[in-house]
Amino acid sequence: MTVPIVIESRRKKPATLAKIWSAALIADVTSKGPEPWLRFSPFFPHGGIPIPNSPQAFAESVEGLWQGLKVFENEDVDPSKWAITSMRDIKRSAKSRGAVRGHRFGIAADAKLLAYREARYCIYLRAYRWVLENRLSHELDLLRAESRKRTVVLLDYETNGDIDNLSRPLSHASLVMRFLNGTWPDAAHMSS
Repeated sequence: MTVPIVIESRRKKPATLAKIWSAALIADVTSKGPEPWLRFSPFFPHGGIPIPNSPQAFAESVEGLWQGLKVFENEDVDPSKWAITSMRDIKRSAKSRGAVRGHRFGIAADAKLLAYREARYCIYLRAYRWVLENRLSHELDLLRAESRKRTVVLLDYETNGDIDNLSRPLSHASLVMRFLNGTWPDAAHMSS
């Protein structure tokens, strides 16, 4: 069964959203959203998220895992990002670090360096799916129950649901929608 879910920008005015989606559940799944929906944010510190290709290594949040494995011209991985629970100061920019070279597929210094697209599939999608499967079953059940009664609108800062569109950040709300609708992509479906 397809769950009636729509992705909207959190940047839209609440009054506009309420007018367009007057009968819908509007769930802000960003780090600024209310409980329980903010738990879908990649910044939320669920804890125990396995770092790919790194037995016995874990991160507090998906975003911390992703940012911590990012490699720049002048800086390698940053394990401190894996321990952040405040949902702040997780991002790592290229300003002083140089251009992004890729993401390490694991914590070992000789771990393979993945290009952005491959990293999106092999690191980000795997980590976010792990959180959905292991930390958000109750919240997913709430969304399923609501979707049987009305449309569910997920608010996200990003609205790009195309995993292969690397020109814009990926919407994690679109991943929630894919998970609920059974259309989750995996690395085996990467087109060349």
